[in-house]
Amino acid sequence: MKGVILSISPAARIVDITHDIPAQDIEAAAFTLLAAHTTFPKGTIHVAVVDPGVGSNRRPILIEARGQFFVGPDNGICSYVCDEAKPRIFHLNNPKYFRQPVSDTFNGRDIFAPVAAALARGIAPRKLGVEVYELVRLPSLKPQISQSGLITGRVIHIDRFGNCVTNIDQRELTDNMVHDGFRLTIQGHHIETLRRFFAEETRANKVFCVWGSAGFLEIAAKNRSAAKLLNVKRGDPVVVTRP
Repeated sequence: MKGVILSISPAARIVDITHDIPAQDIEAAAFTLLAAHTTFPKGTIHVAVVDPGVGSNRRPILIEARGQFFVGPDNGICSYVCDEAKPRIFHLNNPKYFRQPVSDTFNGRDIFAPVAAALARGIAPRKLGVEVYELVRLPSLKPQISQSGLITGRVIHIDRFGNCVTNIDQRELTDNMVHDGFRLTIQGHHIETLRRFFAEETRANKVFCVWGSAGFLEIAAKNRSAAKLLNVKRGDPVVVTRP
């Protein structure tokens, strides 16, 4: 893929975000893309290829959102970055900008990389494909909030340290709510401690909450895997109540 990009756009700067996404794990890729894209400048072109449907009738797409571009399969991988945004979506269907012949097993090399390179050379999205108005979406990141203030979210990512990232941010769990006291419940376990950082010394709680670098509430354990301690997996429900 890098060779294709540099052959078409020699001045391109290629930055690797990660090659450690678990195989076929679209949700992990979607979260990583959401967390990473905010650190890149306007006009950045992201190529995201976790593509278990390669060769099938799933669409290759280009998305323009949040001042950046996202190129990849229409399988939900870009849905988190499109939450609360107004994306323009293009179905990539112009073979003029593909590497030929197009492999049925490596669209990353033959479709997504050359399209990204064409974008880098200034080719307009409308020349690369036809605009469409829907894309495949993963479940929304927005947690549910009841009239009584109960917050129901879920674990959306577990990192390699075993920290459990929820879909709750500071718009739902505000500083005032934290000050007044809260209880987070997951898998029958109750957590009432919010640390500022992982090594902060507070009460002798084995498991605690912390605001992660992506802006979401995380469940963590110092020098241990909170996911293993609590037997948590991605998708498990998280409930936050107030006293």
